[in-house]
Amino acid sequence: MAVHPIEYRYGRNAVKRIFEEENKLQRMLDVEAALVRAHARLGNIPKADAEAISRKASVEFVKLQRVKEIEDEINHDVMAVVRALTEQCGDAGKFVHLGATSNDILDTSLALQLRDYIKILEKGLVDLKKILLKQAVLHKKLVCVGRTHGQHAVPTTYGLKLAIWASEVHRHIERLNEIKPRILVGKMSGAVGTQAALGRNAMKLQDLVMRDLGIKPTLVSNQVVQRDRHAEFMLLLALISETLNKIGVEVRNLQRSEIAEVAEGFGKKQVGSSTMPHKMNPIYAERICGLSRVIKADALAELENIPLWHERDLTNSSSERVLIPEACILTDYILDLSVDLIRDLVFYKENIKKNLNLSQGRIMAESVMVRLVDKGLGRQDAHSLARKLSMISYGKKKPFRDVLVKDRTVMKYLSQNELDDALDPEKYIGTAVQQVDRLLKTIR
Repeated sequence: MAVHPIEYRYGRNAVKRIFEEENKLQRMLDVEAALVRAHARLGNIPKADAEAISRKASVEFVKLQRVKEIEDEINHDVMAVVRALTEQCGDAGKFVHLGATSNDILDTSLALQLRDYIKILEKGLVDLKKILLKQAVLHKKLVCVGRTHGQHAVPTTYGLKLAIWASEVHRHIERLNEIKPRILVGKMSGAVGTQAALGRNAMKLQDLVMRDLGIKPTLVSNQVVQRDRHAEFMLLLALISETLNKIGVEVRNLQRSEIAEVAEGFGKKQVGSSTMPHKMNPIYAERICGLSRVIKADALAELENIPLWHERDLTNSSSERVLIPEACILTDYILDLSVDLIRDLVFYKENIKKNLNLSQGRIMAESVMVRLVDKGLGRQDAHSLARKLSMISYGKKKPFRDVLVKDRTVMKYLSQNELDDALDPEKYIGTAVQQVDRLLKTIR
């Protein structure tokens, strides 16, 4: 019976498979096989025995059900794998797990899982960056009202808004590439990290194992790979999820009935409410925002796994069985949702224009101030005048232009044409278009 929503509602199968029990078992077997091959290369065990163990180090032979049966009896997950593999290897089985401790297998196999996951994560980030850049190009000249503190500020463009998001996603791709060498590491260091049970060539053996598996060895470790590495990775997932949260929050706000500038795509047969037939809710954006909270909480919990007792304890083990798969699966899921969200985003240009003029021109007060300064009025005087006239416009509910043309100081410095030019939102977007173009040249 399914309990966790990941099992039946959230997450993509390609990512779930990475963290499924059987794949986790296979990755542990991969490490055990690499270990015996390294022993053979160093002359510690016969090559034929290493080959025999390697052939059997597969879930085709070592069945998950058998591992669970043994674990139920001995109450130790890694030793259950060791015994189940040993059963399949005949006399060669005496060399299985030689010199290793549990976390040599667990931490190294986790690195293999994360390597597979990171490939999918990176593709998802690249896909989102591409769709954001595409939308930024399509809407780089679409002028809209900018908002600060939830209030109308000055004009901006949807292209700039989308480009900012694309730039943020690009930084996550850079961060991911930066941390790969720190997270994709394994170890073969034995109990407490001294490698005492692995013989005089233990450091060489560790190098051989990791080279075989295609990852880097730790430089030093105790009985576990140090959890600052995993915490950094989880914090990156939290950063990614918070960017997606940020995008979701903006879409939800802009889709509000009172604003209605953009909206999620809505399927022909999609139902918005069980009781209100007219509803078209931003369910993708809300799901992204909601699940981002879980990912952030998982990252915070992983920080608690850094200070383990002495050379190790088990507190990280139990929590990470939940934290790491959950955060990985959910991050990929909301990343995929975000690609769909941005790709299918609907722009209501008539509402964008309506909102641009909602303040009766007062959002152009800064523009008028700047023009007055250009014409010779002092900056502080220009600011005070524009503010006073804005308040009159607001209080009397009169168009800002009507108030401006009746002011002697304004008309002393600006002609009617110059005033109209200063009040045109399309002409007050600064370098918004150029910034989008520069970003495209830089990160595409």
